[in-house]
Amino acid sequence: MGFFTFIKVMMILFNLAIFLGGGALLGVGIWVTVDGQSFVKIFGGISSTVLQVVNVGYFLIVIGAILLIIGFLGCYGAQKESKCLLMMFFSVVLIIFIAEIAAAVVVLVYTSLVSGLAGCWAGVFWDTWDPFRKTGEPGGVHCCGLNNYTDFEDSPFYKQNKTFPPPCCNGLFPCNESLAAASKGCFDQILEDIKTNADVVGGVAAGIAALEIAAMAVSMYLYCRLDQK
Repeated sequence: MGFFTFIKVMMILFNLAIFLGGGALLGVGIWVTVDGQSFVKIFGGISSTVLQVVNVGYFLIVIGAILLIIGFLGCYGAQKESKCLLMMFFSVVLIIFIAEIAAAVVVLVYTSLVSGLAGCWAGVFWDTWDPFRKTGEPGGVHCCGLNNYTDFEDSPFYKQNKTFPPPCCNGLFPCNESLAAASKGCFDQILEDIKTNADVVGGVAAGIAALEIAAMAVSMYLYCRLDQK
C-alpha cells in the first residue's frame, strides 16, 4: 500500500466516523426536541445544569447536521477522488476553524461583553424549552433558574404547587422563597464550572483545532496529488 492510498483510506475512515457521529447527534437532538422529558429522566445526572439553560435539542441538531455534511464531503470526496468535494471539505473546515479562532479571541478580549451576550442568548432558550419550569423535576440539577429562583415565579409548576422546584432548595421541602433565595442561578453556575475546568476546556479546544488542521492538511494533500495523476 502506497502512502497516497494509506492517507486516502485514513481520510475515508476518519470522516466515516464523523458522519456516523453526526447522525447519532442529529438523532439525539430530534429525540430531545420531540420528547425532552424522557431524555431528562434517562440522562438527568449527566445533563446537569446545562439542560436548564441551553436548548439542547436544537443545538445537537445543528451540530449533527454540520458533522454529517463534513463527514460526507470528506468520506465521499476521498473515496471518489473528487477534487471538487475535497475542496469543499477543506473550505468548510477552514471556515469553522477561523470562526473558532475568532470566537476564542473575542472571549479572551471581551470577557464581560461575551458574558452579557451569552446571558441574553441563554434567556431566549430558557423561555423556549425548559422541562423544569413545567414539571419541577430535579434531574440532577444543582442550580435554580437562569438568573435566580425568581425565574420560576410565573412557571406552571409554581402556580400549581405554590413552591419552587426541589433543585432550588437542594431537595428540602417545602421549597419556599427564603430557601430558594440561597440557590445560585444556572447561568452563573455554568460560567463558574467553565472557569473551574478551564484547563480541560482549553485542552479539548486545542485537540479539536489540531484535528481540524490535520483534516485540512490531508484533504489538501489528496487534492494536490490528484493534480499529478
